[in-house]
Amino acid sequence: MKTLEQIAAELQGYDPQALSADMVNEFLAGLVQPVHATEDVGLFDALGRVLAEDVISPVNVPPHDNSAMDGFAFRGDELAAGGPLRLRVAGTALAGAAWQGRVGAGECVKIMTGAVMPEGLDTVVPQEFTKQDDAGGDSFASFDAGIVKPGDNRRLRGEDVMQGQAALGKGQRIGPAALGLLASLGISRVRAVRRVRVAYFSTGDEILSVGDAPREGAVYDSNRYTVFGLLTRLGCEVVDLGVVHDDPVLLEATFLQAAERADAIITSGGVSVGEADFTKAMMKKLGDVAFWRIAMRPGRPMAVGRIVSHDPANYGAAVLFGLPGNPVAVMVTFLAFVRPALLRMMGANPEPKVLLRARSAGAIRKKPGRTEYQRGIVSKAADGRLEVAITGNQGSGVLSSMVQANGLIVLHHAQGNVAAGDEVDVMMFEGAV
Repeated sequence: MKTLEQIAAELQGYDPQALSADMVNEFLAGLVQPVHATEDVGLFDALGRVLAEDVISPVNVPPHDNSAMDGFAFRGDELAAGGPLRLRVAGTALAGAAWQGRVGAGECVKIMTGAVMPEGLDTVVPQEFTKQDDAGGDSFASFDAGIVKPGDNRRLRGEDVMQGQAALGKGQRIGPAALGLLASLGISRVRAVRRVRVAYFSTGDEILSVGDAPREGAVYDSNRYTVFGLLTRLGCEVVDLGVVHDDPVLLEATFLQAAERADAIITSGGVSVGEADFTKAMMKKLGDVAFWRIAMRPGRPMAVGRIVSHDPANYGAAVLFGLPGNPVAVMVTFLAFVRPALLRMMGANPEPKVLLRARSAGAIRKKPGRTEYQRGIVSKAADGRLEVAITGNQGSGVLSSMVQANGLIVLHHAQGNVAAGDEVDVMMFEGAV
C-alpha cells in the first residue's frame, strides 16, 4: 500500500496548497483500491451492484428465428417476380408454440409477433400493408412486392445474445436494462462485489441535529442527509455516526469506530483554514492524511488519506474524505471527487466523463486558474438548442440552488469569462434528462 507521500511523488506539479481538480482525481485513483469480497445476489437485490465476474449466456436470445411483426411470413424469393403478390394463407403461427405445417410456393402463414418462423420462411410483411380476401374456401393475402425486402421483419436466433457469449462484463454496474437482460437469459443470481461500507458524520459545536431546539449561532445539519442520499443512490452501505462536537475524546472514538466498521469515511466541516484544530489534529494523529486547498469553487478545502483502526482484524485502514462544511461545497466535492473514487472502490468500470454542451443564457464571470461549478438549469430554447442559465446566488451555503438546478456548469481551470451565447460544459444530475 503506497503512502500519500509516495502517491504525491508520482504526480508532476503536485502542490497541496494549489491543487487542480484534475490532479485531485489522479491522486485519488492512486489512493483508492477496489474491495475484493464478493457475494451471490438475486436479481431483485442486484440493482446498482457491480459484477464480480463476466456473465456468460447459457442460451441464445432469442432462442429461435421469430417474427418482429404481426403479419404474414413467406419465402423472400417470392419477391423476385416483382409487382403485386397474392399468397394463399396456409395457417396461423402463434407465439409460444412452433407451427407444424408445411408451406409451398405461392403460400404464406399468418404470424403473430414473437412466433417462431415456420421452416423455410424468412420474411414477414406487416399486416397493415396487406389486403385479405377469401376465394374457393381459402384465404389470401395480397401486397405490393416493393414494400419489403427478403429477410425483413425477422429476428434471428441469438441476434441479441449468443449462447457462450459474455452478455455482461466484470465491473459493470447493473441497471434496469441489465436486470432485464439477465432475466432473459434465465439467470436468477449473479456474483457481485460486496457493497462498499461508508461511515459519515458531521463535525462542529455549531451543528444541530434535526429535532434539537434552535439556539443562537447554531444551524441545523443538512450535510448528513445530503451525504446519505448521495451514498444511497450510489449503492453504498451507509453507517450514520451523527454529529460529533469539537471534543478530542469524542472525535477520536468516532474516527476509530468508523475505521473499524467501514471501508471509507466521509466527514463534513473542520478542514478549513481558521477552523478549530480538533478535527484536523485527530486526522493527523490517527492516520496518514493530506490537507488540500483545491483550485476550485465552491469547495476549496478538503482532506484525504487513511484512518487506521486499532483493531486490524476489522477494516484496518479506511479511506478518508474530509469535505468542507458548506452544504453546496459538500455536494460539489462529492460529485466531482468522492463519487468517482467510491465507484473505483466498488470495482466498477470507470465512467466516461460525459459533459453536455449548452449555450449560456447569460454572461458568467470567471478567473482562469481554478475550476468553477455553477449551479445551472438546462432547458430547450425557442430555436430548439439547449440553453443553460445559472440559478442565481451561487454562494456555497445556498442549498436551495442545488434543488432548483438540474446540472452543474463546469468552467474549466484555464477558462476565463463566458459571454452570453457561448457554449459551456454541463455535468447533468442523474435522472435529470
